[in-house]
Amino acid sequence: MTVKLVIALIYLGVVFYLGYVGWKHTREAADYMLAGRRMNPFIMAMSYGATFISTSAIVGFGGVASLFGFPLLWLTFANIFVGIFIAMVFFGRRTRRMGVALDSHTFPELLGRRFKSRFIQGFAGLVIFLFIPVYAAAVLIGISRMIEVSLGIPYAAALIGFTLILAVYVVTGGMKAVMYTDAFQGGIMVVMMLILVAHTYSLLGGVVPAHQALTDMAALMPEKLRAGGLEGWTQGTRFGTPLWLTIYTTIVFGVGVGVLAQPQLAVRYMTVSSDRQLNRAVLYGGVFILLMTGVAFVVGALSNVIFHQTTGKLAIAVAGGNVDVVIPTYIETIMPAWFSTLFLMAMLAAAMSTLSSQYHAGGTSLGRDLLEKGLGLGKQESIKGTQWGVVVTIAMGLVWALFLPESVIAKATAFFFGLCAATFLPVYFLGLYWKRMSRTAAVASMLGGFGFSMFWLLFVHEAEAKVIGLCQILFGKATLVADATKGSWVFLLQWLDPNIVALPFSLLLAVAVALVTRHDAEHAEYCWRNY
Repeated sequence: MTVKLVIALIYLGVVFYLGYVGWKHTREAADYMLAGRRMNPFIMAMSYGATFISTSAIVGFGGVASLFGFPLLWLTFANIFVGIFIAMVFFGRRTRRMGVALDSHTFPELLGRRFKSRFIQGFAGLVIFLFIPVYAAAVLIGISRMIEVSLGIPYAAALIGFTLILAVYVVTGGMKAVMYTDAFQGGIMVVMMLILVAHTYSLLGGVVPAHQALTDMAALMPEKLRAGGLEGWTQGTRFGTPLWLTIYTTIVFGVGVGVLAQPQLAVRYMTVSSDRQLNRAVLYGGVFILLMTGVAFVVGALSNVIFHQTTGKLAIAVAGGNVDVVIPTYIETIMPAWFSTLFLMAMLAAAMSTLSSQYHAGGTSLGRDLLEKGLGLGKQESIKGTQWGVVVTIAMGLVWALFLPESVIAKATAFFFGLCAATFLPVYFLGLYWKRMSRTAAVASMLGGFGFSMFWLLFVHEAEAKVIGLCQILFGKATLVADATKGSWVFLLQWLDPNIVALPFSLLLAVAVALVTRHDAEHAEYCWRNY
C-alpha cells in the first residue's frame, strides 16, 4: 500500500510540473483555449487519443466486454476508422482551416461563426455545459472504483480527492497544461496495456488456446443474456434481438459515430498549425486506440476464463454484479502485485487526461460560448470567465458521480456521444462541406436533433427511460412501447439507440430546410477562404 501511494505521489508530481509549464506559457485566450495553435503533432495525437480513451473505455466498456464478449471489438474498429481516420482526414483538415479563417477558439464558436449566429454558439455551449458533466462523471466513477479497490480508499473520498487534484491544473493551466499532461499520460497507458494483454494471454497459453477456451464456455452463458440474444462470448448475438440492438446500435454505432461530434476532440484539430501535422497524427492515434480499446475488450472478455478457472465463477459474479468493478478486480486478484501498482498509475493517467479535457470543454462552453458570446455577458476574450466555467463544470461532474447508479459508466458515455451526434454532427459536417447550408437550417437541425434524441431517451430507450422514470410518472409505464406485443418490432424499439432515428432525422431536417431557405453566399466564401 505504501509503495502504491509513493508511486502515485511521484506521478502526480510530474503531472503538476507539466501543468505548471502549461500555466507558465498561457497568457491569453488563444493559449488557454487552443494552446496557441502551435502544438506538436505527436502531442496533439496523444492528447486526442488520451482524451478519447479513458477509464470509461478501459474500466467501463472493458467490464461490459466481460458480459458481451468479442462483438465489442467492432467498436475498436469504429474508433480507429471513424474516430481517427475519418475524423482527422475529413473533419480535422477543414475544421483547422475554417477555425483559422474565422478565428474560432471553441467548437461552439466554430459553428456560431460559420453561420453568423450567436444563438447557435450559445445553444451549443449550453448543451455541452449541461451534459458533458454526465460523461465526466462516468470517467470519474471509473477511476474512483479503481482507487477504491486498489488502495482501499472509500469511494466518496476517492471521488472528491481526485476531483480536487484535477481542478488545480485544469483551472490554471488551460489547454497547454491539458495537452502536455495528456501526452505524458498517454505514454504510460500504452506501456501498461501492452503488459496487460501479454500477461493475460500467457496465463491462458497463448492467443489461440485463450480464444478457444472462451468459445468452449458458451454453455455457461447466464440465462438472462442468452434470452436477450447472446449465444457466447466469441459467438456473438442473434440478429434483431435486444442485445444485438444494444451492442450494435448503442455501443458500436452510437459511440463509434458519435465521436465525430465530440467538442473536446474537435477543438484539438485547431491546436496544430498545418494539415501535414494532422496527417502525421493519424498514425499515432490509430495505434494508440488499438492498444487501448482492443486490449481492454479482449481482456474483459477473457477475464471470464481466468476467473472461472480460479474461482469457478464468471467475471460478473466475482465483481458482485457491477460491471464497473470487473477490470479493477481482475487487476488486483489476477495480475502480479507490482503490476497493480503501475496499472493504477495508468488508470490515473487515463482518467486525468479525459477529465481534464472534459472540464476544459465544459468550462469554455459556459464561460466563452454561452455567457460571453451567446448572452453578451462578461468581459470578451477573458480567461477568467472560462476558468470559472471550468470550476462549475467540475462541481457538476462530481455531483453526478456521487448520485449515478452502479454499472453506469458505459451507459453515460454512450448517452453523451449519442446526444452530441444528433445535435451537432449534421450541422458540423454540412457546415464544413456544403456552402448552401443556411443559418435557419442549422438552427432547425440542432433543435430537432436534440429534441428528438431527448424524447427517445426519456420515453422510448429503456436504458435511460427506466432509470429517469419520467415516462413512468406521466404514462404509468417504463417506456411508451413497454406494453407492445412481446417480440414485435415496436416492442424492440426499447433497445434501439436514439442515434439510429435522431441522427437521420437531424440530417434530413438540415438538408430540407437548407434547400428552401436563403443562405449567405458571401459569408460562405469567406469561411472557405483557406480551402
